[in-house]
Amino acid sequence: MPRLDTLEFVLALHQSSEVVMIHIGEQQHRSAITLLQSRLDKDWSLCDAVSFEIMRIQNISDALTTDHHFEQAGYRSLLRV
Repeated sequence: MPRLDTLEFVLALHQSSEVVMIHIGEQQHRSAITLLQSRLDKDWSLCDAVSFEIMRIQNISDALTTDHHFEQAGYRSLLRV
């Protein structure tokens, strides 16, 4: 059951002292929408835009991802080849 494995992984992340979960509010959501509106030339998702906004607020420049959208937004993708 891959879904069960995924849910167990997510629960383990919530319980980890090494992982910080950030829940966004209305302002961050609106900022992400505004970012998407300003970059219509990109096919970024709302999830991407929320990530970019949180990273900007937290002054984070490196992302543990293979998603090239992070590089398009000016972040360093640590898993890109």
